[in-house]
Amino acid sequence: MPFVKKVKSDAYFSRFQVKYRRRREGKTDYYARKRLVTQAKNKYNAPKYRLVVRFTNKNIIVQIVYARLQGDFVLTAARSAELPRYGISHGLTNWTAAYATGLLCARRALTKLGLADKYEGVTEPDGTLKLTEPLDEEDAPRPFKCYLDVGLKRTTTGHRVFGAMKGASDGGIFIPHSDKRFPGYDPESKELDAEVLKKYIYGGHVAEYMESLEEEDDERFKKQFSSYLADGIGSEDIEEMYTNAYAAIREDPTFKPTEKTKDWKAETLKYKKPKRTLEERKAAIQAKIEAFQASGGEVAGEEDEDEDEDEDEE
Repeated sequence: MPFVKKVKSDAYFSRFQVKYRRRREGKTDYYARKRLVTQAKNKYNAPKYRLVVRFTNKNIIVQIVYARLQGDFVLTAARSAELPRYGISHGLTNWTAAYATGLLCARRALTKLGLADKYEGVTEPDGTLKLTEPLDEEDAPRPFKCYLDVGLKRTTTGHRVFGAMKGASDGGIFIPHSDKRFPGYDPESKELDAEVLKKYIYGGHVAEYMESLEEEDDERFKKQFSSYLADGIGSEDIEEMYTNAYAAIREDPTFKPTEKTKDWKAETLKYKKPKRTLEERKAAIQAKIEAFQASGGEVAGEEDEDEDEDEDEE
C-alpha cells in the first residue's frame, strides 16, 4: 500500500477538542477515575469513598476522598510527617511508614464517624489476609467501605501503595482487595508467605538491611543510618519502635497541629494590600479633585481657552 499523507483540513481543526487539563499535564488517569467515582443510581447520592495514596520525595499522604459535581472533598487525611509524634522519626517514606500512615488515616476516619469502638481492625497483624466483616449484632452499622486509588503508580508486587492499603484495612476499614500484590506473594504457587509480610509490617526488612550493611561496609552504614544512630536506634530496636507506634496510633489518632515558630498568617497579610471600602474610594477621588483644583488646574485651562479665542479673532 502506498504512503498516504494524513491531511489535517479545516474540518479537522474545527472539530478538534483539547483533552482535560490534568490529562494534558499527565496528572490524572481519567479512565481509572471514572470507574472509581461513578456510583450506582440506586445508592441515592451516597458518596463513593476512595483511599487516595500519594508519595512525595519526603512524605506519604493518605486521604479518604469522595467526589461531587463541585469537585473532590476530603473526609480525613494523614501524612507520614505526623509519625514522629508516635515515635517513628526515621524512614518516613518506606513500606512500613506507608502502613503506619494508612493505619493512622483509618483510625482517624473511624473516630470521626463514631465507628472506632465497633471496628477495631487487626490489633496484632500477623501477615495474613483479613478483610473487615460486618458485625453479627442486630441493627449494627456496616463497616466503612472505600476503594484504593493508586493514581499513576505502577501496581507492582510489594509496592508501598499496598502497604498503606494494608494499614488502612488493618485499621478497620473495609477495602476490597486480595493478597496478590503484598510482599511475600509467590506468583508460581499463588500463595502468600505471611512471615514475609509480617516482617515488612514491623520493619524487619529495614533491620535486615542495617545488619547486612554494617557487616559489609561499616563506613557506608554509619553514613546512611547516621540519623538512626544519633537517636540510639539499632537494628534490634526497629520492631519494638513500630509496635509501640501502632499502639500509640490506636490510642490517640486525632490530628494535632504542630506548634508554629511564627504567625505565618500575619506574615502573609503583612504584604497584602487591603481592599478599600466604597466610602474610602469616594474620599480618595474627592481628595484628587481638591488637589487638582488647588494646583490651579482650572485656571490654567481657562487661560488656554482665552488664548485660543484671541487667535481666532486675528
